[in-house]
Parts: sequence; structure tokens; C-alpha cells
Amino acid sequence: MSEKLTQGVHHVGLTVPDLDQARDFFCGLLGFDEVGGVPDYPSIFVSDGAMLLTLWRAADPLSARAFDRRANIGLHHLSLAVTDDEALTATWDKVSSHPEVVVDVPPGPIRAGSATRHFLVFIPGGIRIEFATPFA
Repeated sequence: MSEKLTQGVHHVGLTVPDLDQARDFFCGLLGFDEVGGVPDYPSIFVSDGAMLLTLWRAADPLSARAFDRRANIGLHHLSLAVTDDEALTATWDKVSSHPEVVVDVPPGPIRAGSATRHFLVFIPGGIRIEFATPFA
């Protein structure tokens, strides 16, 4: 077996139509901390302590096209880990009640027969996010 050249995810960059809306979702709803940004770009950086997200505002949000995960090359979805089923349920309760969240896949097994559970939503701004328990 060859030596691995990488060591996990350093950060994930997402383009969003509205930085305040993204900040409210990640920091206000999920409890991430705002840890930086580039005002001239404009962007903000947020972290849950284990992962860094860079949130970049689209240059022209009104003319930006939403990503189509079935037609475009790129990020299909971002999956965020939760500790267990209890945390998944608490996250589901909080995220699914957000007025601008659209549910894609409700909580359930990640595939038939799997103990790993998950759900997927489209967050404000249209990015598809999954929340999942550890692989089992």
C-alpha cells in the first residue's frame, strides 16, 4: 500500500447568494463560529471546530444560476457528521423547522440495511447539505 498524500479535508469553499443568510444558517442555527473572511471578495469563514467552511458571495447573486447536482460537475452535496442518532434527531428538529430550508430526504438509513442514518436538505441559498451519523 502506498503512502497517502493527503490528510483529510482542509476546508470546503461554497459560493452563496447572500452572506448574511449563510452566516445565520451556519452560525445562528448550527452553532458554527465566524473565524475570518475577506471583505473585498466578499466572504466569511466559519468553523464547527473540526472543519472550516469558506463562504464566498456570488459576484452577481441575482443572475447566478443554482447548481444542478444531476447536470453540473462539482460539489453534489456537503455531508456534515453528527455524533449519533440522538444528535441527528436534534439536528433534524432544528434544521427542518428553519423557514428557508427545503427537505430533500427525511431522516432514515443511508441505504437499506445500514445502521448509518442521515437526512438531506437544501439550505437557504440552495446548497444541498447532508447530516449523517458515523459509518456503521
